[in-house]
Amino acid sequence: MNWKQNIKIEIAGRPYPFIVDKEKDEQRIRKAGKLISEKLFQLKQRHGDKDAQDLLALAALQFAVKTIELETKAGSTEQVDRLEQIDVELDAFLKKCDDS
Repeated sequence: MNWKQNIKIEIAGRPYPFIVDKEKDEQRIRKAGKLISEKLFQLKQRHGDKDAQDLLALAALQFAVKTIELETKAGSTEQVDRLEQIDVELDAFLKKCDDS
């Protein structure tokens, strides 16, 4: 049974309420909030003169770049798997042709 739970995640000093599936989403949402807070802290250390909106924009850009990198990597893994599957099929076909 999926239990819904109200949680608050603080980002850049502001609380954001969420209603989440306790079993599936709570830990993931909390972890995401923590990652954002850590990234903002790092950016604040390097760019102390920037306001919160600029820091959030920089964090969003870095997370988007990382997401694209991971999607590209996952896509290439799928392509390698598909090529390996085609190789197996070709080997089976050639073996069948040799046996005939």
